[in-house]
Amino acid sequence: MSYQNIDASLSAADMKIIKTAFDTVLKKLPFLVSLTPQERMATFKAGPDSTSFVQNALTAAQDHPTILPVSFSIPGFKKDVDLFTALTELGTLADSVASQIDDTRMAVGGEAMQEAAQVYKYVKTAAQTTPGLKPVAEQLGERFRRAGERKPAASAEE
Repeated sequence: MSYQNIDASLSAADMKIIKTAFDTVLKKLPFLVSLTPQERMATFKAGPDSTSFVQNALTAAQDHPTILPVSFSIPGFKKDVDLFTALTELGTLADSVASQIDDTRMAVGGEAMQEAAQVYKYVKTAAQTTPGLKPVAEQLGERFRRAGERKPAASAEE
């Protein structure tokens, strides 16, 4: 693995600052929307690879406004292009941060699971001779019993 044992923590104060920063981002972007699956399917897709096409189309519209119908708003188009470009940049940054958070969460979660499995092993062993530990061992063992149960296969009708 490309990382060493993660030895870090987040204080309650730091968590509050980070959450406030996310709140600030959302307040600065009050126009954000959540599309339904149907809306996502019906929307003309414009990902990061479309940025140059959209910007070149804007340049063409600005350089040759007489070829466009009077109802076409070049200032409105420019506003959309500028916002699309800015949101693409922010989206790339947010995706990068989200990916690092998720990778770190997964790595530290793996560390925590290994350590928890060690604790479970010790508790199981100690439960044989230490009064009161058997319920703790059973509680910890639930994780592995549930993980061993197979989910029913999805039917072909779903």
